[in-house]
Amino acid sequence: MDDKGSVGKISVSSDSVSTLNSEDFVLVSRLGDETPSSTNNGSDDEKTGLKVISEEGVSFKIVGNGSEQQLQRELEDVLMDPSVADTGLRSDKRMDSLYGGDRGPPSTTASPVAPGSDPLSAQPPKLEMVLPVQTAQESELNERSYRADESSSDGSPGSPIPDEDSVVFSQLTYLGCASVNAPRSELEALRMMSILRGQCQLPLEVTLSVPGVSEGTVRLLDPNASTEIANYPIYKILFCVRGHDGTPESDCFAFTESHYNAEIFRIHVFRCQIQEAVSRILYSFATAFRRSAKKTILSSQQPAPLTPDTDLFTFTVSLEIREDDGKGTFSAVAKDKDKQSFKLRAGMDKKIVIYVQQTSNKELAIERCFGLLLSPGKNVKNSDMHLLDLESMGKSSDGKSYIITGSWNPNTPQFQPVNEETPKDKFMYMTTAVDLVITEVEEPVRFLLETRVRVCSPNDRLFWPFSKRNYIETFYLKLRQMERKERKSPASDTLYEVVSLESETEREKWKTTASPGIMPTGTGTTVPSPPEDDEEEDNDEPLLSGSGDVSKECAEKILETWGDLLTKWHMNLSVRPRQLPALVRSGIPEALRGEVWQLLAGCHNNDHQVEEYRTLITKESPQDSAITRDINRTFPAHDYFKDTGGDGQDSLYKICKAYSVYDEEIGYCQGQSFLAAVLLLHMPEEQAFSVLVKIMFDYGLRDLFKQNFEDLHCKFFQLERLMQEYIPDLYNHFLNVGLEAHMYASQWFLTLFTAKFPLYMVFHIIDLLLCEGISVIFNVALALLKTSKDDLIQTDFEGALKFFRVPVPKRYRSEENAKKLMELACSIKISQKKLKKFEKEYHTLREQQEQQEAPIERYERENRRLQEANMRLEQENDDLAHELVSSKIALRKDLDNAEEKADALNKELLLTKQKLVDSEDEKRRLEEESAQLKEMCRRELDKSESEIKKNGSIIGEYKQIQHHNPFYNPLNPLCHQPKPTQIYISIFWKFYNI
Repeated sequence: MDDKGSVGKISVSSDSVSTLNSEDFVLVSRLGDETPSSTNNGSDDEKTGLKVISEEGVSFKIVGNGSEQQLQRELEDVLMDPSVADTGLRSDKRMDSLYGGDRGPPSTTASPVAPGSDPLSAQPPKLEMVLPVQTAQESELNERSYRADESSSDGSPGSPIPDEDSVVFSQLTYLGCASVNAPRSELEALRMMSILRGQCQLPLEVTLSVPGVSEGTVRLLDPNASTEIANYPIYKILFCVRGHDGTPESDCFAFTESHYNAEIFRIHVFRCQIQEAVSRILYSFATAFRRSAKKTILSSQQPAPLTPDTDLFTFTVSLEIREDDGKGTFSAVAKDKDKQSFKLRAGMDKKIVIYVQQTSNKELAIERCFGLLLSPGKNVKNSDMHLLDLESMGKSSDGKSYIITGSWNPNTPQFQPVNEETPKDKFMYMTTAVDLVITEVEEPVRFLLETRVRVCSPNDRLFWPFSKRNYIETFYLKLRQMERKERKSPASDTLYEVVSLESETEREKWKTTASPGIMPTGTGTTVPSPPEDDEEEDNDEPLLSGSGDVSKECAEKILETWGDLLTKWHMNLSVRPRQLPALVRSGIPEALRGEVWQLLAGCHNNDHQVEEYRTLITKESPQDSAITRDINRTFPAHDYFKDTGGDGQDSLYKICKAYSVYDEEIGYCQGQSFLAAVLLLHMPEEQAFSVLVKIMFDYGLRDLFKQNFEDLHCKFFQLERLMQEYIPDLYNHFLNVGLEAHMYASQWFLTLFTAKFPLYMVFHIIDLLLCEGISVIFNVALALLKTSKDDLIQTDFEGALKFFRVPVPKRYRSEENAKKLMELACSIKISQKKLKKFEKEYHTLREQQEQQEAPIERYERENRRLQEANMRLEQENDDLAHELVSSKIALRKDLDNAEEKADALNKELLLTKQKLVDSEDEKRRLEEESAQLKEMCRRELDKSESEIKKNGSIIGEYKQIQHHNPFYNPLNPLCHQPKPTQIYISIFWKFYNI
């Protein structure tokens, strides 16, 4: 495969860079044995496999035996285009690094081997290697760090081939290489770097040659013998990373490459004797990933190419505008659909947040923000800038960025132009500036940002898109090191003075001005001018899945119509409203899609499935490795899913894992993650899982994966018959060039268009699918073919495949084009009766083909099918038997436990009964004792009462005796108290009288 067709976009930072591969894979069904030496005697129908086709038409096939398991494994490359395997951003827009990598630790271990050997087959002694940049142009700048060897760039035997533009690095030590499973994982690369650096025992001095274009080759040279040790084409290098500052690996860097095939990856680790040279090496790799020889601008017509000189510092400055949301907080405002202009509301208090991050060269210390300024318009004078009140400044939590926040009151007179509503489809410019005091720089540095804004009414109901994009600009600050005598104070920390400060936008304008259109050169060649907008660039890179923002804005009248419909629908969920299909064809409002999709799928009452989902995610999945591998390449262009280990990827992983456990027959299917991601963008993961299950079972998507994809091939036949009826000229052209439906429509059916097309179009297709069924795929497919007919008729076989892969999805990045396509799709009438007729034709043809086969071949194929079915049933039988035995053992154990518990309860019952009898006896005894005590008390009481009466009578008699006593004198107080002798006398008289 040509190297040019495999070089993709890159992600550049001072820490790492990576490439994207752009091969294309399609599922084919071989109609005959094209290999003369083949010994396979099977039928034609069973020769199904993969056809790998490059943009240049070079192809090969991988033939399978027709089994479902084989096709399931092969389908991975059909549905997962490697071009979406990474999430690299364009380096000239952003300098942030982005890492892919598989989930979980790799299974391989570090095994240092020589650079040209196979790490899987041999383990030579551990090696070591290291690198600084070396060119004649840079030797003067490197004088204080190291002495460059200019002979290496003058065509010496150790230099790269003379006709290859390259940069040579010497004074490097090779530390060795190891096999890895996660070639784009920074953590894995740093781990291997640490291991190999610590294990290095045999230093190997090398010279490294890095090409300046993506078609070149990285070469390892022996500095003494001037011979080539190993070489690695740029298109095979996947990732480049350096060690973090402050760690022992800060002077190391490494790159990963695909070895032999896409399943084996190796990482090569180097150490630099001069630590400052590491950033230069990564810069050279980034240049090689980014540049193409066809677009090289001659030095006579363009400014000298920027090199990683010590006096050039790169900064990424990001602007975020926050607005008062009426809830006491400030929320980031969104950009308009063209992704260019901020959308503001008049009269609302705002905040300006600036993020400044240095992305190359030695780190400069930002001391403080000198001022944050704002002005309406562009190309404004310094005197027209207005100072904002600073709220905060300081480094971010990770220490990588410096953040400045200022408050903006738009109601002040100087900001009146950006506080008035702008007409529809119009915009205006706004300029923001931030002045920073940098410790090592003599004067403050001003970063100037010019961005477009649109102002709307404060009463507008705004529904923001899922991803809010900041305005990002790259600045190139060129500094000159000052002599000691030039400094204001010899003891000052000031080291540099500013030579120039240029933004990426200014560079692009300069190029456009200096080379408008096509620029003639001295040799008569023509070089096209660079595009102004990377997102609109017409290149050969396929559109990343998850591209495009979908706004939640919607007209008030449409929202009211849908609100009335949903109110009626909720009264009777079993019956769909009559006006629902017409509204769905126009597109469901983005703000309501989550609710409407659940109602259309019948998931409004799914509490049992929610509980089942929470149980499923706790179980192990046999397809966990495939799920983990696919998660990192699902919707890499969307902010919610681009971060490895982020919330989006975590929820997506759980949904795919839960379904693989839920549907044991089909399990996880390649491409299923794209559909799950679409659902996750509109609802929580529990509801998304329920809708996914409905689509797979009730809408028949899982049938496409069953029975060796028999139903999928039937869909291809139906599509070709519809083409023959609706687009006969395109059908005949495809027939002439040998292009069949399965070569371009596999992803359309298996992923429901979610893998390649912009989100606005994808969401509308899911609207129609949930409302009208899976046959909508035919409508959309015919609409795509009709709108692209004129272009497709002009292509050959390879051109048509490339057209389906690249230009077709990009054409519908425009919301207007996507709307027209969906209107055309809805206008195409395809009856179910016609589809049934074509399905019957397909099965008839299949039966005829089977009858035309030789009896032996047919019986052999049938025998293999039955053997596979028998093996599957035996496996199921073994599983059921094991489950039965396990259940019996568990039941026996439970029964024994129950019997033991019953015995214990019986014993306890007997003891309780005995205690009850004893308690009753005790009760009777106590009752008897109580009766006896009562009787004794009664007798004592009677006795006491009788004594009281008796004493009372004695006292009465005594009083009477006293009155008759001759010694009694009432006037004598002493006579009032009778003495004992008197009492006795009285008693005597009493008894005497008696």
